[in-house]
Amino acid sequence: MNKTILIIFLFLFLISPDTIKGQENTAAYAEKHIDSYINELSEPTAIVPADSGCKAGQNSIRSVADLWISNGNRKIYGIMSTPKNSGQNGVAIISHGFNGTHHFGKDYFETLNNLNYTVYAFDFPSGSLRSQSNNNTADMSIIDEKNDIKAIVRYFLSQNNTDKKQIVLIGESQGGFVSALAAAELKDTVNSLILIYPALCIPDNWNKRYATETEIPDTTYLWNVPIGKQFFKELRGLDVYKTIAGYNGPVLIIHGAKDPIVPISYSEMAMKCYSNARLVTIPEAGHGFNNDEKTLSNKFVKEFLETAHTEQ
Repeated sequence: MNKTILIIFLFLFLISPDTIKGQENTAAYAEKHIDSYINELSEPTAIVPADSGCKAGQNSIRSVADLWISNGNRKIYGIMSTPKNSGQNGVAIISHGFNGTHHFGKDYFETLNNLNYTVYAFDFPSGSLRSQSNNNTADMSIIDEKNDIKAIVRYFLSQNNTDKKQIVLIGESQGGFVSALAAAELKDTVNSLILIYPALCIPDNWNKRYATETEIPDTTYLWNVPIGKQFFKELRGLDVYKTIAGYNGPVLIIHGAKDPIVPISYSEMAMKCYSNARLVTIPEAGHGFNNDEKTLSNKFVKEFLETAHTEQ
């Protein structure tokens, strides 16, 4: 990927002006922080066949298998990680960020399986150039992604081995934004919501970029990823905080204090909207976590879900 192009798009389209206020050289600032975000865009995908005997950490995983789920004519590819116990399990549904894949979710498989959650990490159709569901990103849609999550929830609610009182949505970046929208509509069907550096800034950023609907081109390229006009039209008039406040269950927000892509102020504002929320920060983290930061994030997830389950 051409880093110069990436930097230009980063500051034109995603970063709020407040983020770079006081920076004498915005290109240098982007250069300093860009590597952490490249990880989100370029992590490889690996599939472990079902019943392969692959185990993680404390031998918590019984199997990891491919699973396709339908949402109307949309076919959603994902991988399901099942814990060792044979009874009913909660279900954690993990949504990736812009141009990401299900690979992100695998960082949380062991933690969630140890808590007796079945975990489903998937590729949004049209959500990435590397999506195994559909890689035509010109059809990317926030509304479609929200409805994909709702379809996945319906699927697992129909399964006899699902503990229907333990449905958890987890989303990173754009996937966090979409998970928050889905939770607001699903309401108490979702037991807990975990947002990892959620990109609640998306409507603000793009509505500033395209001040009127007539300014929106047929195709916009972001990091060489083509996005169609419909994506931006859906954001117009969307009141993010009023919308996500429709979810009243427990919420955990994990955000890097040095995130150059999504200012932490967006998560701080979300805290004022949710009735039962906790914000934890990782001091040196940006947009995307290194291995040590992922360990901390898993710790926060574990503690949160243990507490949420106890308080039921």
